[in-house]
Amino acid sequence: MPNTSDHTFHIPVLGVGFSVDAPVKVARYGISSVISLVDDSLLENLRKHYSERHNWDFEPIHDNEDDARARRTTAYLNVIKRIVDTDFARLRESGFESGSELHTYFELLPDRSPLKQAYISMLADPDPQRKREKQAKLRQSIKPGAIDVNIMTKVDKANRTREGVVLPNEFNDAHASLRGFALSDLDSAVVLSAGMNPRLYSYCGQFDDFFPDEKGYLKKRITIKVSDFRSAMIQGKFMAKKGLWISEYRIESGLNCGGHAFATDGYLLGPILEEFLTRREELLAEQRALFATAMRERGSNVDADDMRIDVTVQGGVGTVREHEFLLRRYAVSSVGWGSPFLLVPEVMNVDPETLEKLRVAKEDDLYLSEISPLGVPFNNLRGNSKDLEKQGLIEAGKPGSACVKKFLSLNTELSEKPICTASITFLKKKIATLRERHLEHTAEYRDAYDAATGKACLCEGLTVSALTVNNIEIPKLSKAVSVCPGPNLAYFSSIVTLREMIDHIYGRMNLMSDPDRPNMFIKELQLYIDFYQRLLEKHMEGLHTAVDSLQSKARTLLHTFHENLMDGIEYYRGLIPDIREESEHMLLRMRHELELLEARLTELSPFAIFEEMPESASVPVL
Repeated sequence: MPNTSDHTFHIPVLGVGFSVDAPVKVARYGISSVISLVDDSLLENLRKHYSERHNWDFEPIHDNEDDARARRTTAYLNVIKRIVDTDFARLRESGFESGSELHTYFELLPDRSPLKQAYISMLADPDPQRKREKQAKLRQSIKPGAIDVNIMTKVDKANRTREGVVLPNEFNDAHASLRGFALSDLDSAVVLSAGMNPRLYSYCGQFDDFFPDEKGYLKKRITIKVSDFRSAMIQGKFMAKKGLWISEYRIESGLNCGGHAFATDGYLLGPILEEFLTRREELLAEQRALFATAMRERGSNVDADDMRIDVTVQGGVGTVREHEFLLRRYAVSSVGWGSPFLLVPEVMNVDPETLEKLRVAKEDDLYLSEISPLGVPFNNLRGNSKDLEKQGLIEAGKPGSACVKKFLSLNTELSEKPICTASITFLKKKIATLRERHLEHTAEYRDAYDAATGKACLCEGLTVSALTVNNIEIPKLSKAVSVCPGPNLAYFSSIVTLREMIDHIYGRMNLMSDPDRPNMFIKELQLYIDFYQRLLEKHMEGLHTAVDSLQSKARTLLHTFHENLMDGIEYYRGLIPDIREESEHMLLRMRHELELLEARLTELSPFAIFEEMPESASVPVL
């Protein structure tokens, strides 16, 4: 389904709790945002909070009730939709005078929006009758922003009865969240992220709202977050064979983003976008052909040729020039602005202490960490209160967190039943195994101990700020906060309003605090070269202890990573003449930075390194 929003940006999911109620704050203005469905207990607490605020009846759904996770999700999303619908109806009926909600709706639109131009035309029209007619048309033309949801496909823990019996797959965490969304009143999309989960994808086919009606309309749409074209093609074909249409492919930078960082093998955002641009019709044709067959088998008369797809992009965008370039050059329908919105308390649930730390954060304060129990690199803020609490427990000889929510209890390394690697239970077992190997007082023990105890409880850390901001008290819950901003936040240092952030996005004001900020493509390239260098150094350290049979695979992986980065540099060198949104000064700077980064990457060539290695040496698999 093509994007019909009059805005050219969207707000992606931020952590678990930061954007969990963002639609309440922005949807009435036509702005789309995304809710995380990870934590059903958070959703339940917020449903109670908002129901009481609006004097609506609230019937709690307790943990021990049947299908509680899915039912809580449905109930919360219905409350959010009810609030948005109520607020939007009030906005639509307000006046056009300055300061009204309706006036704000139009003022926030991009200046080139046809709807904005129609609004300006109405204001300037001297004829009262014609003006009233235009106003009536404008009222009917506006629409609220989408209330989209996000599900991390791999966070799909199996659940058990009170007697310890494993429940069927549909009661897994991600499956239950999907069911909760599917049975809600929302007319929106689920953003599936963190990789393909065939069982979860197939489960979409259990709900009628994921299939088009007789006019081809989808009430529940599917958005897939992808990191490359090949992944999009595989997932699109898989879904289409089941009669499930992917309405949007959301491309995200592997490293220049917030949250978990799913790095590619050196394949950069620009070349990825280029492949989507040049092969988009191929993707559409493949998807339509398989979808048409599936529709015929279902006895549906839907014409597959009427189905459309959107391509959107997010990750590291920071200026109107970058925003406009992405829209023009790669024909994307929307650009995601994530981390900068953490400085907009009007929209995001960020507690005052964390907000101030984010405001003053510089490049060195935003780093790629190993704190996630998922074992995936995680963008982190140095000195956040959750990490400080974690370090205090380590120093007190009591590492680990009480695993109450268990959403990330997925590890079976030391137990038959999955547990979380940040939990007290796991760390006790892990430390005991290290001691059994008689490693104490060795560097090997210290490294292993630090790696194990470095994991943080994200289930609580990424949700507690939403409770704090909304004055929701949960007994015995830690108040320490984890936060996961992308590197781009280092270039913003002001706490701002929603209007100010949107005016920055559309170039009506400038919030960029650092004039030396590199172009988003250059920044991502720097991040990838840093990442590649760390990989190279890490695996070169183990050359003499690796198994010889792994050498060939390791060489291939390192070479591929290096070659992709070199190809990306060449691509950007050829792209620069087409970046007409940037100043000549910025283009000259980009050329110079590409030369410096190419020289640095050449020095890190695995070809030269392998040539210097002894024949008997080998490299461990990456």
